[in-house]
Amino acid sequence: MPNATPHHFKLGRLLRTYDPRIPHLSALRAGQTPPTPPVSIDYTKGMPANLGMMLNDTLGDCTCAAVYHAIQVWSFNALKKIDTEPDSDVEKLYVLACGFNPRVGGEGPGGNEQHVLTYLLNQGAPIGPKGQARQKILAFVEVDPRNVNDVKDTIADCGLAYIGFNVPAYLVPPSPAIPPAVWDVQTSNAAIVGGHAVVLAGYDANGARVISWGSYYAMSWAFFAKYVDEVYAIADPAWVEKTGKTPAGLTVEELEIQMKALAEG
Repeated sequence: MPNATPHHFKLGRLLRTYDPRIPHLSALRAGQTPPTPPVSIDYTKGMPANLGMMLNDTLGDCTCAAVYHAIQVWSFNALKKIDTEPDSDVEKLYVLACGFNPRVGGEGPGGNEQHVLTYLLNQGAPIGPKGQARQKILAFVEVDPRNVNDVKDTIADCGLAYIGFNVPAYLVPPSPAIPPAVWDVQTSNAAIVGGHAVVLAGYDANGARVISWGSYYAMSWAFFAKYVDEVYAIADPAWVEKTGKTPAGLTVEELEIQMKALAEG
């Protein structure tokens, strides 16, 4: 269940973009018959109830907050010890990957998911007490949100899916009210009020397990189909080393080849 403590629930995902250099899962799987994904999976089982807001109660940094929630999921499952980085690191990524200027104040400019992921590939997320170390990803692959089995495979194989969606007004009620525990399609108060980035770290027949604003929510597959317009499979080094699982089952060397067009010289 979501935390009962009142918060402001900020958004911050900018409209999605299309970069032809980013590989697509469907293309990588061309000619293959993927195995049927597990019926259900939950990589959040046993994780703390409160994962931290990651500054998404004051900043429009959801694209960066979701990265640090992803690190929590990967570390908890692959290393058996959750890695929760300080808010200062989240802000630093927001500055470096999205152009946030703390001196100006406010929520900041928001973020583009593809730009954030490309930054993680080439530079890495700031980690450690002063954000001086970096945690890079091995690769990221775009996934067609219309193919739910591919989305499920992404969660099962990569520990999570990093997604972006358009937010209906009923999802973010004015403080001190909190978002509903289950995100489903409603007809009232459904005007789009912005975009949001989250990670999905589990699923079952009813929907996906969401991490957002430091809490857990359920997203119905009907909500997913209506509002989600970008999904990414990410290869995290620790996860790949521990599980041997990667997007499309590619080797690390094959993933590096796929990333060459995005990698900085």
